[in-house]
Amino acid sequence: STMRKRETTDSPHSSTDLSEGKEKLRLKQEVGLISGVSLIAGTMIGSGIFMSPEWVLHHMGSPASSLLIWAVCGLLAMFGALSYAELGTIIKESGGEYIYILRTFGSFPAFLFAYTSVILVRPAGLAAVCLSFAEYAVAPFYPGCSSPQVVVKCTAAACILLLTIINCLNVRLATSIMNIFTAAKLLALLVIVVGGLVLLAKGQTQSFQNAFQNTTAGIGAVGVAFYQGLWSYDGWNNLNYVTEELKKPEVTLPRAVMIAIPLVTCLYLLVNVSYLAAMTPSEVLSSGAVAVTWGWMLCCELFKKKKVLGRWAWLISLSVALSTFGSSNGTFFSGGRVCYIAAREGHMPDILSMAHVRCLTPSPALLFTSAMSLIMIISGSFTSIVNFFSFIAWLFYGMTISGLLYLKIKKPELPRSYKVPIIIPIIVLMASVYLVLAPIIDQPQIEIFYIVLFIFSGIILYFPLVHFKCHPRFLRRVTLHLQLFLEVAPTTRDAN
Repeated sequence: STMRKRETTDSPHSSTDLSEGKEKLRLKQEVGLISGVSLIAGTMIGSGIFMSPEWVLHHMGSPASSLLIWAVCGLLAMFGALSYAELGTIIKESGGEYIYILRTFGSFPAFLFAYTSVILVRPAGLAAVCLSFAEYAVAPFYPGCSSPQVVVKCTAAACILLLTIINCLNVRLATSIMNIFTAAKLLALLVIVVGGLVLLAKGQTQSFQNAFQNTTAGIGAVGVAFYQGLWSYDGWNNLNYVTEELKKPEVTLPRAVMIAIPLVTCLYLLVNVSYLAAMTPSEVLSSGAVAVTWGWMLCCELFKKKKVLGRWAWLISLSVALSTFGSSNGTFFSGGRVCYIAAREGHMPDILSMAHVRCLTPSPALLFTSAMSLIMIISGSFTSIVNFFSFIAWLFYGMTISGLLYLKIKKPELPRSYKVPIIIPIIVLMASVYLVLAPIIDQPQIEIFYIVLFIFSGIILYFPLVHFKCHPRFLRRVTLHLQLFLEVAPTTRDAN
């Protein structure tokens, strides 16, 4: 059958099971509605809203068209999340796109996704968020000049190591940090919104006169603008990565989506209006850190005193750094689960499917994700990572949504507690096809060819290691020693 039957047995390498004869390990269901909303909103609100507005405006050419892109991105994120909510109530397993592709299309495409996501996409996304955190965190120490790249990258690496410790220790600790930082970043965005409304009330509306003038019409430029905008909304699907850790997932998943994404969309639109109220489009485009520039402009207008500018710049930098740290925590929390679930299904080394015997966290998968992210930090930059991350992400989003359409048409009898109108996943699928093809057609880049080549290089590993199960004998011994060293053991999925 198309829906692959779940295996209820343990890992085939039972010799490495330290919990033999005892109660099996299982990740706890610690994520409720509030934590679910925080995971979605807290991950979405990160570096994007503080760094992407200038790039969206750059590619679109006019304030009104850039605001339109932000609104459409929010609508698309909402449609995608609602579609994923139905998938999450049909297939109640963690792993997001990976598990949905596996259950609908089979092992080979699921392996390609896991291979690309675990090695490239998730570590790259985490690296980009941590790099932006580092940019804002060190900015106050280098007033009037750009921060040294070695300092920025070392700070980003320290952020990843701290997140690794937090997420390996306790799931409840990680979700509590998400809740706290989500509340803090919502407060920071509200400050920006209120400041913008004050400026509008004082008559600062120059940016909104002839607002559509100089709008770009090229499909490639619009596609790249969508990449930058959608980067700020990335995280709308994060709750699907931890479905097995949700309390009442059939209720929590749809409700959290319907609360978090409209809230974030409204805030993003108001924040962009605030930026344009404080700055002209040319000032936005020339700003390296638009939120910090906004603080300077607001002070100039409200206080007319230059001596307070440094103080405001420090506060804005701190707010953005805290916001981005919270987002990176959510990205790390969900990203490690993809690696963990893929290993549990036999698509990654067995050690990555295990959990700590006391902390009950997938610590090997988290450590692996951390190591790959550190490599990305050494070699990557924020803008390049965002564009290529978005290309790969929407390629697999489209595949996942096509799986939902298949299930709605061919398997309508499958039990589900929530159904999305079929027109919504159709719109998301059309958008994903556009976002993948538009930049290739209009502005082809050799880097995209390299990405596609990397995805299909997984074929070299799939057939010997997964299909034919040609596992070198020494790997079992390595797995055993790593189990003892890391104090981990195999886990079982929830029988429900």
